[in-house]
Amino acid sequence: MTVEQEADEFVQAIARDWRSAKLNSPDRALCEYAEKLTRQPWTVDDSDIDGLREFGFDDSAIHDATQVISYFNYITRIADGLAVDHEDFTRAWES
Repeated sequence: MTVEQEADEFVQAIARDWRSAKLNSPDRALCEYAEKLTRQPWTVDDSDIDGLREFGFDDSAIHDATQVISYFNYITRIADGLAVDHEDFTRAWES
């Protein structure tokens, strides 16, 4: 298996279910934060930020991650709200 194939397989595993993907602890904590910020943003509080700090994320990294997560949520909602079709150049991942 090539490095590209391994990387694609890893990304697909995360996309399918990040909880069962082989993530290290900091990446798992970041995914938990991303899911919470995406699904229940009103519940994010200082303990979530402190939890990321415990895994070595500094304020700049937490800020950047929050910006990226929020931006993708925003763009997805705009696309969904306008019933934008998916790009035809993307391919479906295998399940």
